[in-house]
Amino acid sequence: MLLAAMTSQKSATVKIVALGDSTTAGTPGFKSPLEAPPNGRGDETSQYAYWLMKAHPEWTVLNRGVNGERSDQIRARFERDVIQAAPGAVVIIAGVNDVYQGQTVDHVTEQLQAMYTRAAEARIPVLAGSIIPYNTATPEQNARMRQINDWIRRQAAVAFVDTRSSVAASDNPDRLFESPDGLHPSPTGYRRMAEAIAAALERHLRPSF
Repeated sequence: MLLAAMTSQKSATVKIVALGDSTTAGTPGFKSPLEAPPNGRGDETSQYAYWLMKAHPEWTVLNRGVNGERSDQIRARFERDVIQAAPGAVVIIAGVNDVYQGQTVDHVTEQLQAMYTRAAEARIPVLAGSIIPYNTATPEQNARMRQINDWIRRQAAVAFVDTRSSVAASDNPDRLFESPDGLHPSPTGYRRMAEAIAAALERHLRPSF
C-alpha cells in the first residue's frame, strides 16, 4: 500500500506526519509544535523528525507527538493531525503510556487498528513503529509491550519498523542504550530511531524518491 500510494506522487517534496506520544514529541529535550506552538521549543536534535529531515531534505516531517498521551488520546486527534494534513505517509508509534497506566493489550491494539483502518480509508500509507523500552518497566509491563509489538509486526496493512530495537541496550532489549531520564531516548537515541524509520520509508517509498 505504501508503494502504490507514494508512486502516484509527482512532487519532489514528501510530507510525512510523525504521530505519537513523548517518543515522537522528543521528550525530555524538545517540546513538539503541538506542545509549544507554533514551532516547538528546546533541543531540536531530541526528536526523530529532525533527523529524518536532516537525512532527507526533500521530506517535510510534521512532529505531532504529545508527551504522556495514551493510544486512545492519539486516536482522538487522528482526523486533525493526520487526515487534514493529507500526508504522503504517517509514522505511528503509540501504546507505551497505556502500558504504564495499566491498560490492556487489547485496548492498545483496538486503538491502533482504528488508526490503521482510517488511514487506509484515506489512502495514507502507514509505517508502524514498535513501542520503545523504558528502564523502570516491570517484567509484566515488558511482556505487554512485547505482545503489542508482536501484534503490530503481524499487521499486513502497515509497514513495520522495529524502533524498540533501534534504541535498546545491546545487552538488554528491555532497557534504553542511553537516556537522560531513564524513560526517553537521548538525541543519539532519537537519531537511531530516525535511521530505522528512514530505512523503512526508503524501502517502501523508493520509486517516488
